[in-house]
Amino acid sequence: MTDPLDLQSLAVDIAREAGALAARRRSEGVAIAATKSTLADIVTEADREVEQYIRGRLQAERPDDGFLGEESGAAESGSGLTWVVDPIDGTVNYAYGIPAYAVSIAAVTGEPDPARWEAQAGAVFNPATGEMFRAALHHGAWMNDRRIEVSGSPSPAGALIATGFSYDPDRRTSQLAMLAHVMPLARDIRRIGAGSLDLASVAAGRVDAYYERGLWPWDLAAGALLVREAGGRVAGAGGAPLGRETMLAGSGEFFDRLDAVLAPLVRAE
Repeated sequence: MTDPLDLQSLAVDIAREAGALAARRRSEGVAIAATKSTLADIVTEADREVEQYIRGRLQAERPDDGFLGEESGAAESGSGLTWVVDPIDGTVNYAYGIPAYAVSIAAVTGEPDPARWEAQAGAVFNPATGEMFRAALHHGAWMNDRRIEVSGSPSPAGALIATGFSYDPDRRTSQLAMLAHVMPLARDIRRIGAGSLDLASVAAGRVDAYYERGLWPWDLAAGALLVREAGGRVAGAGGAPLGRETMLAGSGEFFDRLDAVLAPLVRAE
């Protein structure tokens, strides 16, 4: 088993290189390659090119490791370690020129399933801001060279809560109903549009909590480790394992308060 700090170093290096490629392609103009789940759920040519770059770099450095990527699928691990990659998280932001997108790379051991793996290291890099969020198991979470921690108890004005919405119009209806129940706890709501950056924002104390339904493994692999290494908690609502159902991230007592609101709504769906 490779030391988590070595895995973190590799993830950081490749995320930075891949981010530079993504930013360069953005400056040249974005070509939409396809839609995924709905017409609003797009993939760009850059998504595919950046993932191919990351996959090639990892294959050259660690040929026995597995791979799970958003665009190019999975490769079985011969080492017990799998790299989970989102080449451009926040593709719609990327396509529109909104500076909130990220390269997310995580190294996990165990089954390549959020409910079963143990994340060893991860990096979330926003090329538009130059912010590199990184974590290694039992070594804390960092933004560039500054150690980060989740926020404490929210102010009396309420918590700043991040969330996201499905591309499926029918599912959005239930998500908006859920938001109505969450609002009494909230100072305000933030919708960044990239799950990895939402989780990084929790880890950095920029928001007090984040919840969303429908995240994929590559959306949360690195970000969930960031939150945990920053002293926070990440879980499915009602204590469910991480997966496609509603998950939440936050710290301390507020995590429990938010979960108490979300869990009955999730069970009722």
